[in-house]
Amino acid sequence: MALVLSTTEVIGSLEDSADIVSWINDTLTPLDAAEPTGLTDLDQNVNHLVSTLDLACEDTSSQLERIIDDVSRGVPRLTYDLHFMKDGATSLQSVLVQVAGRSRDAVPLSTRTALDQLQLLDSIKNRMEAAREVLREAESWSTLELEVTSLLAEKSYAKAAERLSEASRSMAVFQNTPEYDPRKTLMVNLQNQLEAALSSALVAAINIHDLAACRNYFSIFSNIQRESEFRNYYNGSRRASVVAVWQDAPISDCDPPSSTPDGNSQTFAEFVPKFYGNFLTLLNVERTSIPSIFPDPALTLSTLISSVLSALQPSFSQRLASIFSQYGDSALKELIPIFRSTEEFASGVDNVMEKIKYSAVFASPMDSPSLSDGPPGHKRRSSRLSMSWRSAPPRSTSSGLLASKSSLTIPDDLEWEQELFQPFLDFQVDYGSLERRLLDHALREIISSDTRDRIPDSDRARLLRERAVDIFSVAEDSVSRCTAFTHGYGAVGLVHALDGFFQSFIDMWTADVRMGTSTSASTTSQSASGEDFSDLDYTAEDWSDFQLSLHLLSSARAVFDRMSIFENKLRSNLAHIATTFRLARNDPSNFVIASSKGESQLLEQSSLNSAELHALLERVEHDSVHSKEASLPPSSTAGLRHGAVPTSQGAPTPLLVDAREGVFSFAKACQVSLQGTILSPLRKHLAAYASSPLWSAAGDPKSKRTVTANELHVPSFSLSPSETVHKISEGLLNLPRLFDVYADDAALSFSLHTLPHVDPEILKSLSEQVTPGIDPSAPPGHKRRQSFAAPKLTPVPMDPELVSSAWLSSLGHTLLTYLTTSVLPNISTLSSAGAAQLASDLGYLSTIVRALNVEFEDLDRWKEYADLDDEQGRKQMADRETDPIFQSVSRMRGWAN
Repeated sequence: MALVLSTTEVIGSLEDSADIVSWINDTLTPLDAAEPTGLTDLDQNVNHLVSTLDLACEDTSSQLERIIDDVSRGVPRLTYDLHFMKDGATSLQSVLVQVAGRSRDAVPLSTRTALDQLQLLDSIKNRMEAAREVLREAESWSTLELEVTSLLAEKSYAKAAERLSEASRSMAVFQNTPEYDPRKTLMVNLQNQLEAALSSALVAAINIHDLAACRNYFSIFSNIQRESEFRNYYNGSRRASVVAVWQDAPISDCDPPSSTPDGNSQTFAEFVPKFYGNFLTLLNVERTSIPSIFPDPALTLSTLISSVLSALQPSFSQRLASIFSQYGDSALKELIPIFRSTEEFASGVDNVMEKIKYSAVFASPMDSPSLSDGPPGHKRRSSRLSMSWRSAPPRSTSSGLLASKSSLTIPDDLEWEQELFQPFLDFQVDYGSLERRLLDHALREIISSDTRDRIPDSDRARLLRERAVDIFSVAEDSVSRCTAFTHGYGAVGLVHALDGFFQSFIDMWTADVRMGTSTSASTTSQSASGEDFSDLDYTAEDWSDFQLSLHLLSSARAVFDRMSIFENKLRSNLAHIATTFRLARNDPSNFVIASSKGESQLLEQSSLNSAELHALLERVEHDSVHSKEASLPPSSTAGLRHGAVPTSQGAPTPLLVDAREGVFSFAKACQVSLQGTILSPLRKHLAAYASSPLWSAAGDPKSKRTVTANELHVPSFSLSPSETVHKISEGLLNLPRLFDVYADDAALSFSLHTLPHVDPEILKSLSEQVTPGIDPSAPPGHKRRQSFAAPKLTPVPMDPELVSSAWLSSLGHTLLTYLTTSVLPNISTLSSAGAAQLASDLGYLSTIVRALNVEFEDLDRWKEYADLDDEQGRKQMADRETDPIFQSVSRMRGWAN
C-alpha cells in the first residue's frame, strides 16, 4: 500500500508525536492495513516518506532564512520601537483611566440597566433563530425519504438529485450527534436508489452516444457525489469493444495451441499494431465526445486509457512473459517490434491529447458543464505508482538526470503512459542479460555448421575470418537494439554483453589451438620448404603446422582490426547517446530521451539510470572530444605497449577489454604453437640428451698432460661440443634464414607483447620505431582521428629486422628454458669427464645464442657449476644451499656424499 500522506499531514503528525520511533512505525504501517505491509510496499513508503521529509526540510530552511533576514533588518529598530511603544502605552493608560471615569459618570444607572436587558433579548433572539433552523432541517429530513421516493417514481431524477444535494449540505448540522449515523445511512440508501434507477438509462445513453443525456446524467451523479461511479459506467461501456478485440484474438505465440484455430492465428507482434489501431480509433471518437460531457476532458481521456489497459485479460505483462517462454533466448527480437508499436501508439495518443486540450479551451460554456475546479468534492490524485517509480532510491545530482522534487508524484496526464510502458520495464532493466542471451544464441547458430562438419586444418584460418564477419554483423545489430529498446539507458549492459560475446567466440578458437587437434595435416610441402630449407630438418607435417599457425595468427590480427573498427563505431554511438543525455539534462522541457515523458520518467527512475552508466557516458564523451587526428591501425602496434605504462590522458579508453584480452590470448596460443613447430626438430635432438653416455664417461680431461723431451707440461686443447649440441647450434643459426623469408609477414608483428620470454628492450625499440611523434603510452587499439565519424588510417609497417629479432630472442629463450628446466635436471650422474663435456657443450651453445642476441643467465650458471672440480664444488655447497641449479649439479657430481 503506497503512502499517500501530504507533506503537511506528515509534518503535523510528526509534531504531535512524542517518540520518533513510534511515529516512523505508525506512518509506514497504517492502522487500517488489512494485511502486514510487504517489503516492496514498505520500501516504497520509506522512499515516499524520505522524499516528503526532504521537501519539508527544504521548505523549513527557506522559511528560516527569510525569518533571519527579516529579523536582521528589524533588530536595529527594535530598541526604538520598544521605547516608542512604552511611551504610547503609558499615555494610553492614562487616557483610558480618564475615559472610563467619564463614561461611568455620563451614563445614568437606569440607562445602563436598559442596555443590559437589550443585550439579553438579542442573545435570546439569535438562539431562537438557530433553533428554528435546526427544527426546519429536522422537518426536512423527516420528509426527505418520502420526497425523494416520489420524485424517483415520477422519474424527476434531476430534482431528486438536487434534493439529496441540499440534504447532504445539511449533514454538518448533525455532526457529533446521535442523529448523524442514521441520517448518513439514509442518505446513502437514497443515493443508491437514484443510481440504480438511472443505471440502465445511463448505460443505454452511453451505448447510443446520446451526449445530451450523458451530460445531464453526469450533472445528476455529481450532485449526489457519485461522479466516480458515472466515470466507471462510462469507461466500462466505451472500452468494451477494444477489450473484446484483445480477448478474442487468437495469438499463436501466446495462447495455448488448442485455443488458436488453424489459419486464423497471428503472432503477438502482428496483432499489437492492429489492437493499437482499434484503440486509437476509439480515442479519436472520444476526443469529440468527452468535452461535451466532462469538465476535465484531458484527464477523463487519460482515465479511459488507463481503464482499458487495466481491463485487458490476459494482461499485457502476461502475454509478454508468454513471448519469452515461446522464443527463449531470441525473444528480444520479438519484443522490440512490440515495443516500437507501443511507442507509436503513445505518440498517437499524445496527438489526441493535444487536440482535446485545445477543444476544451475553445469549448462554449453551453457545451459542457462549467465547474472551475472539477465536479463537487472531486480532487483526483494519482495513487497508482509503478514499482520501479516508487522504490527507486534518490540519486545525487552527479547522475545528471535527477528528477525534480515535483516529479516524485506522477502527473495525472502521464499516468496512462506509466501503465502503458510498465510491462516493458522489467525487460528493459534486464536488457544486458537478454542481449547476451540473444548474442550467445546467434553464436551457437553460426558455429553449428562447424561442429557438424569437420573443418580441414588448411581452412581453419579462412573460417575464422569468415566467422568474424558473421559475428560482427550480429554485434552491429545489438547497438540498434539497445537504442530502440532502452534509448541508451542499457549502454552498460550492451558493452558487457558485447565484450563477453566476443570473448566467448575467441575463447573457442583459443581452446582449439591449445588442444592442438591437427588431424588432417597436408602431406604437400609449402613453398618455403624447398631446397633453401632442406637442412632445417622439418617434415611436410611440420611445414603444414607452421603455415596453419601463421595463418591463424594473421587471422587474429584481422579480427583485432575489425574489433577495433567496431569499437570505434560503438564509441561513436555511445557518444551520441551521451550528447542526448546531456541535452535532456540541461533542457528537460525541450529534450526528452525516450519517445514520451512518461516512458522517460520510468527509465529515469529505474536501476538502469546508474552511476556506472553516467561514468561510461562521461568517459566516452571525454574521449570523443580529445580524439582529433587519425593514426595507425591498432594491430600495427597492438600489444607493444599493452600494460607497460598508464594510459595517456588523450587516448580513448578501451571499451571491449575482455574481448581484446581474448584476442591476445588467442594470438599467444598461435605463437606458442608456431614456436613449438619451429623448435620441434631441436627438441627432438634434445630428447635423448639427458641419457647420453657422455655424462658417465671415466677420466678427467683436465688432468691429461703432454710430456715433451724437456719435460714441459702443456695443457690439452678444450673439448669439442657433442654432436647433439652441434646439431642444435646449426638449427639455431639457420633460424634467421627462416625469418628472412617470413619477417615481412604482418602476422609475425602482431601482439608481440604476448611472445613467450620476449625481450622488453626489443619491444621498446619496436614501439619507438612504429610510433614517431605519438605518445608511447597509448594503449593497444588507439586511433587518433581528424574526423570522428570516418577516420583515415595509414598503416606504418614495422622494421622486419626488429620483428625477426623479437622472434629469435623469444625462440632462443624458449629453447634454453626447456633445456635448463626439462632436460638438464634429468641427467642422473655426471663424472668429471662428463662435467667437462657438459661445460663445453653449454659454453658452445652460449656462444651461439649470443649471436641471436640472447642472454640467458641460467645457461651460464649451469656451465659455471659444471666446470667446477670436486674440491671447489664441495667448498661452495654451504653458500649455495638455496640455488636449485647448483643443487642439481651437486647431486649429479655426488658432492653431497
